[in-house]
Amino acid sequence: MTAPIVIVGAGLAGLRTAEELRRAGYTGGLVLIGDEPRLPYDRPPLSKQFVRGETDDTTLRPAEFFDEKQIDLRLSTAATAVDTTARRITLADGGALDYDHLVIATGLRPRLLPGLPELKGVHVLRGHADAAALRAELRGAGKALVVGAGFIGCELAASFRASGVEVVLVEPQPTPLASVLGEHVGALVARMHRAEGVDLRCGTGLNTFLGDEAGRVRGAVLSDGAEVLADLAVIGVGSRPVTEWLTDSGIALAQPADGGGVLADEVGRTSADRVWAVGDVAAWRHETGERKRVEHWTNAGEQAKLLACALLGAEPPTAARVPYFWSDQYVVKIQALGTPSATDEVTVIADDGRKFLAYYAKDGILTGVVGAGMTAQVMKARAKIAAAAPVADLLAAT
Repeated sequence: MTAPIVIVGAGLAGLRTAEELRRAGYTGGLVLIGDEPRLPYDRPPLSKQFVRGETDDTTLRPAEFFDEKQIDLRLSTAATAVDTTARRITLADGGALDYDHLVIATGLRPRLLPGLPELKGVHVLRGHADAAALRAELRGAGKALVVGAGFIGCELAASFRASGVEVVLVEPQPTPLASVLGEHVGALVARMHRAEGVDLRCGTGLNTFLGDEAGRVRGAVLSDGAEVLADLAVIGVGSRPVTEWLTDSGIALAQPADGGGVLADEVGRTSADRVWAVGDVAAWRHETGERKRVEHWTNAGEQAKLLACALLGAEPPTAARVPYFWSDQYVVKIQALGTPSATDEVTVIADDGRKFLAYYAKDGILTGVVGAGMTAQVMKARAKIAAAAPVADLLAAT
């Protein structure tokens, strides 16, 4: 019998790839393996509705779905190595699994800060178990420290404030989201958090945590020497691709300095025959020739569709793709279209003190639009970004 297509990683990208393979007409064996015990679930609500106790279930598909689609879902199963010559995966339980094609969709895990004491009440957030533990402690907390003002840190700060918890949010960069959206828009995000009562301290990092006699966090010393009190703390300083199990596989990986991940072409092919990569772990080649990872929810589905078509030899979609991502903070949805960069020229064209709209440009061409609370205006820019419109023409028309 022909070996199955095996997808390692049962997050959004892995699930979408399995769905797209079936949608494209593939009827052979299909195995989806994940190292968590839960059915595939949606991660974005974990830092928002789930941690606030507004929803209990973020499952993407019920168990019956996998039976109906004849997807062999194997949970609590981790891959530890792959032999690309024998086309065989080694599993953590000592077993092995042969494959016809392998799709790597192992995603990310949170970065940790070295040298910190191990204390109860200190959290990271990536998976459902992390979110459940944080949610349980949030109910009795009065003060929280959030280390890192990226998207996860900002969303958690907003969720904590909505739950009535005092928040200190520390960020070594000059503004929240500075490395992603630049300091100009980052300053507008900072203004929103401060208006909601967050004690935002930029240009400041974490020195160490302080614990009580029971081994629980009671506060922290910041890099400027200041001490803050906290009943719980969350470290949100980024993530790294889960690629350790590929170290001796011969599959080409990006260097950590370049963001890490599995190197792949524009449809997900890796350097190894019949091995593909998709989602947050995958550094795909983009139109510029650069290979980079894109950690956005919508990107997982778009890549899955392209990969499934290429793997099966079908014609891929040809419509121009305009990347999209969003972040819910308080009652404001921050949305971004295109490829906004911290190094782009930024022009804020609307700002009422809370809601805003900004154009991003490189070499005079519109590269992206970012808005807060301005959904219609952001979405109208999709065609302009796809057409590489000169930003001067757009500004002249406003």
